[in-house]
Amino acid sequence: MRISLNKISRKYNYEWIFRDIDHEFVTGTQYAILGSNGSGKSTLLQIISGHLHPSSGTISYRKGENIIPVEEFFRYVTFSGPYLELIEEFTLEEMISFHSHFRKFRGNLDINGVIESTMLTRNRNKPIKYFSSGMKQRVRLALALLTDSDVVLLDEPAANLDRKGIEWYRSLIANHSNDRIIIVCSNSQKDEYEFCSQSIVIDDYKKTPGF
Repeated sequence: MRISLNKISRKYNYEWIFRDIDHEFVTGTQYAILGSNGSGKSTLLQIISGHLHPSSGTISYRKGENIIPVEEFFRYVTFSGPYLELIEEFTLEEMISFHSHFRKFRGNLDINGVIESTMLTRNRNKPIKYFSSGMKQRVRLALALLTDSDVVLLDEPAANLDRKGIEWYRSLIANHSNDRIIIVCSNSQKDEYEFCSQSIVIDDYKKTPGF
């Protein structure tokens, strides 16, 4: 898989959030998008995901020799962010089972395997509305990383995780990153992204005098 950004820019009203980002993302590499809160990290991630259009510039997706239309890219990507809603009336088992009707899991993982991977097995029959914020974040991350996808987009993945949860996240990344593109947005919490070999610093693409 290869994702190519060509002069990607985005503005709200008359203000440019970032300008002219050129970058390529390729399978087997982990990337960090870095910046302070409100800098435009999540906006860029949404553009990469295909859910948001750039104000100017182009983005292309290619798998092998095949060009993937932007409207089909959702089939190849998974996304996690602390703001994404889970179906809180579902139990953990029901949530994962529901997800499995739409997307397959990696390798030989089944519903039980995913539940075990969250390390929340004792809570499999508990409604998600009774989960702590850290437990919910584990569910989001597990669904993103354990689904069979070519690209994983993670927005502030360590949000709401304690030290044990961060160690769990890092282990999950280590076991499920070599054969896909991983892109992590972070406001400089190194635990989230220090395994990444490349980075984009949003402040490098802010509007400068004379634009």
